[in-house]
Amino acid sequence: MSGDRNEESREEKQQQMEKEDRQNDQIREMGQVVLERNDRRRRVELLTIIGEVEGHDSAPAQSKTTKYEHVLPKLALVEDDKDIEGLLILLNTVGGDVEAGLAIAEMIASLSIPTVSLVLGGGHSIGVPMAVSADYSFVVPSATMVIHPVRSSGMFIGVAQTYRNMEKIQDRITTFISSHSRITQKRLEELMLDTTQLVKDVGTMLEGEEAVKEGLIDEVGGIKEALSKLYELIEAGKKEK
Repeated sequence: MSGDRNEESREEKQQQMEKEDRQNDQIREMGQVVLERNDRRRRVELLTIIGEVEGHDSAPAQSKTTKYEHVLPKLALVEDDKDIEGLLILLNTVGGDVEAGLAIAEMIASLSIPTVSLVLGGGHSIGVPMAVSADYSFVVPSATMVIHPVRSSGMFIGVAQTYRNMEKIQDRITTFISSHSRITQKRLEELMLDTTQLVKDVGTMLEGEEAVKEGLIDEVGGIKEALSKLYELIEAGKKEK
């Protein structure tokens, strides 16, 4: 009997080690892991948006990137997995590809499970729509969020047409942000066009508490508060917004 118990114990340890190895691989490759050892026995998917959001063009090899072709299928799997009860998004991003960022934001906003975001370090540029796409958003006090107009580089064949196109893209961004947060589109555009804050650029940099005061983010807090809120939303069985 003792030998059988020892054998079972070895098998359990082996299975646990293999599971940890798989989780470590997930973290290394895609910054994703399932959180399931909490007291409430809730299965939460962790998604990280780190560095530059990479779109249709590859970023330089030395850049830290989040690839949207990895994130979109993962979000589809999260929606399809009946065992996943909530999604926690950690953001520390400088922004990146507009179309890719909006695609990720729309996917998060359309999930049927509760979602909570936490901005750590920075949630700049197209990182703002991704931060507000969750049902409830947090920002740490030291984090910053930069709001600025849409930029473009390269040769412009038709200046007027290019400008109108950029205006439409910017309108898509401000409409999404204002519809998923408490800030108005008018106020958002005012912050975007501020010429007094950023050197050699227009826009506004908001620190954690300022982002909450402006209605961009719901609350100042860290990982403890973010997880607690997510568990609360899961137990309530409904979306916050």
